[in-house]
Amino acid sequence: MVVISLLTLTRNNWLPITVIILFTITALSLWPLENLPSVPGSDKTHHLIAYAALMFPAALQKPENWLLIALSFIAYGGAIELLQPSVNRYGEWLDFAANTVGVICGIALGKLMSKFQ
Repeated sequence: MVVISLLTLTRNNWLPITVIILFTITALSLWPLENLPSVPGSDKTHHLIAYAALMFPAALQKPENWLLIALSFIAYGGAIELLQPSVNRYGEWLDFAANTVGVICGIALGKLMSKFQ
């Protein structure tokens, strides 16, 4: 019952949730750092999870232009990777690949979870 309530909340508020996640990804990806923080898990896993979380609310709601949204998130992930060297960060093709796989996973998870509503 709690899962269904959370899914309904996410579906009904998909746009503000998506915008908050997008701003969070942007800040965490472009904030200049002297050294990358030590966090558990692989950097690629973090990228995958972040972009899956970004795509999930839209995939759950599935607005008319959801495919354009997905492609925009993939392009945005690429743009972030291109911008990172200008803020003392590293842009990597494997990070871009993880971002893309994350968007695809977000779509798959959204489709799967929509069956529970």
